[in-house]
Amino acid sequence: MPPRSSTKTAPSSGTPAAAPPPVPPARRFPLPAVDAATAAAELVTVRDFLRHAVSRFRSAGLVYGHGTTTAYDEAAFLVLETLQLPIDQLEPYLDAKLTPAERRLVADIVEARVTTRKPAPYLTGRAYIQGVPFHVDERVIVPRSYIGELLFSDLFGGDGFTLVEDPTEVGRVLDLCTGSGCLAILAAGIFPDATVDAVDLSPEALEVARINVAEAGLEERVSLIQGDLFKPLKGRRYDVILTNPPYVSAEAMAELPPEYRHEPQMALGSGEDGLDIVRRILAEAHRHLTEEGGLLCEIGTGRTILEAEYPDTEFTWLETAESFGEVFWLTREQLDDL
Repeated sequence: MPPRSSTKTAPSSGTPAAAPPPVPPARRFPLPAVDAATAAAELVTVRDFLRHAVSRFRSAGLVYGHGTTTAYDEAAFLVLETLQLPIDQLEPYLDAKLTPAERRLVADIVEARVTTRKPAPYLTGRAYIQGVPFHVDERVIVPRSYIGELLFSDLFGGDGFTLVEDPTEVGRVLDLCTGSGCLAILAAGIFPDATVDAVDLSPEALEVARINVAEAGLEERVSLIQGDLFKPLKGRRYDVILTNPPYVSAEAMAELPPEYRHEPQMALGSGEDGLDIVRRILAEAHRHLTEEGGLLCEIGTGRTILEAEYPDTEFTWLETAESFGEVFWLTREQLDDL
C-alpha cells in the first residue's frame, strides 16, 4: 500500500501499489560508520539521536512507507516511540538529556532499522492510525489504510455530502481482510451502536487482531472470524462493508524493497494486475449488504483497470490528504447491477 504517515493525524492496513524507490544517499563525502555503542556513549539529547538517525537512514538508502515518508519522520517516530513519548510532540523534548540506559536503547533501535531493514513499527511493536495506537508484529502487515482517515471525515455523519448520514443507525459492519483489526476497531467507534465482524484468511493475523480488540475493550462488539472473504459469513448482511484487501500486482511484488518483504506476502499480492481479490469482493458484496448498505474499498492505483472493466458503473472515488482515486464507495443497488 502507499506510504502513510503514522506521526501525523490523517493517513496510515494495506499494501504498496508500487514500491517507493530507495532514497539515494545525499552526501558529498562518505560518513564514517558509527555503531550503536559509540552513538550511545557520545550522543546525549533527543536532538542528538534524531540527527544521528536521519544521517544513518539517509546514508543507508532506507525505504519508507509504513507510517512515514521521510528519514526525518521515521527518525522522530522511532526515537519518540522508543522513549514512550507522545509521537506528535517532538519539540518539547528535543533538548532533553537521556539516561545511559535510554541512550543505548535508542541507539540500538536506530541501528536495527538500518541493519535489518524492518519497518519501524515492527521494531517498536506499535503503529498508529488517526492517533490511535495498535499492536503490530510480523504476523500482519503494518496498518496504513486511507480508510482510517475517511472514517474520521464528514463522510460519516458530517454536514453536506455523506456516505452514511447517521452513524447511529448503522447496526452491522463488516471489515474484510482485517489484518491487525485496526479498521474494525475504528469502525466500532464511528458507529457506536453497531456490532462489527472482522474477517481474515490468516489465523496468525487474527491472533494480532485479538490483542488489539482486547486492548480496546471491544470483545463484546467486535467478532473475529477466520475464513476466505465472505465464505464464513453464511448470508449475514451489513449496513457498511469496509475492506482494504491485498492489491499489489505481480510486477510490483517482484520489485518490493526489503522493508516490504518483511510483511506477510499473502496480505500484499493479488494476481497479475493486483485486483483479483477486489473482483471477488465486487462479485459477492451485494449478497451481504442491506438494502441501503454500501461498500468502501481501497484498491491502490487500479482505478483505470477497474473503470475499464465496469464501464457502466459510476464509482464514487474518494479523496484523502495524500490520495485521490484509490478508495471507492458503491451502494448495494450499484453492486446488484455489476
